[in-house]
Amino acid sequence: MSTNTDWLGLKKELPQQRRLQLTILSFVLPLVLWCVVSYVPWIWHPLIHVTDPGDVEFFSAGMDMPKADFYEQNQKAVAEGMAPGKGYPVNPVYLPAPGAVVKAFYTAFITPPLLPGDPWLHESLLHSIRTICWGFFLSSIVGVPLGVICGTYRFFSRMTEPFIEFFRYLPAPAFGALCVAILGIDDGPKIAIIVIGTFFQQVLVIANTVRKVDPSLIEAAQTLGAKGWRLVWRVVIPASISDIYTDMRILLGWAWTYLIVAEVVGTMSGITYFIYQQGRHFMFENVYAAIMMIGIIGFSSDLVLAALGAVLFPWKSKLRAGKKASFWARFNFKPAAAAVPEPN
Repeated sequence: MSTNTDWLGLKKELPQQRRLQLTILSFVLPLVLWCVVSYVPWIWHPLIHVTDPGDVEFFSAGMDMPKADFYEQNQKAVAEGMAPGKGYPVNPVYLPAPGAVVKAFYTAFITPPLLPGDPWLHESLLHSIRTICWGFFLSSIVGVPLGVICGTYRFFSRMTEPFIEFFRYLPAPAFGALCVAILGIDDGPKIAIIVIGTFFQQVLVIANTVRKVDPSLIEAAQTLGAKGWRLVWRVVIPASISDIYTDMRILLGWAWTYLIVAEVVGTMSGITYFIYQQGRHFMFENVYAAIMMIGIIGFSSDLVLAALGAVLFPWKSKLRAGKKASFWARFNFKPAAAAVPEPN
């Protein structure tokens, strides 16, 4: 009989069906809350959308105003023998309903830019993706090798990591003005902000991962004559490559979190410029849609990388399966196997 701890997954993996159900529920619950707040009038609708101003001069058709002011003006109109205004409860403009945001996922792509010469939404998205890719690539071509070296050799670790530990606490956006002065106002400083925001974390995370390599593997390789870069290339990297790949997936997510800040540096561009322009014109359904597009692109890319990792490193899934089998072996339990007929 399963206990509460079994159902919660204490120190063991949940069944696949339950994992899928909880994953879906993690998205459904916020959506349900958003729908309740948006579509149930008595939950939270602090404004009144005026449909008919009546005889109230203060009202105009299509305006949104606080409930208290609406009812106060109507009471004054009734007291003076004038026709009161009519309207219905709504949320503030900065909280559009889910239906409006879903519709914006399509209309935002086919609606021309607000200003002549501005990029379309798909052009803004491609610009942002290009900025992320360049920033993370430049960070990785230096950060990954340096992290591997620091994790392998104590000399390089003590020579570089103390400074990196100090520098990683400095906020990347603080270097915006310096990046603009050096790299100009176009994409250069934006890419630099992403590099600064990910490089130092990258070195420390990967170095820590490399240090977890089984020392017996290195000792065995040294016994067989491996040393120097051959030891790193033939033993350390193969032993840690799958975990480094997982670290890179996580670090790529960090790069996405710097995108909005980076695109403000210099001339505003990419999806940040689209969000800013839509917000200025109170088209917040497009703002929400654009923000969700960033999340969808990032989440989808992580799923693709996870699937690619399962193909590139198939032994990781086999290792997890082996650990699960050894867990049950401690209790002398063996899963039931299909009966195999004896040969005649």
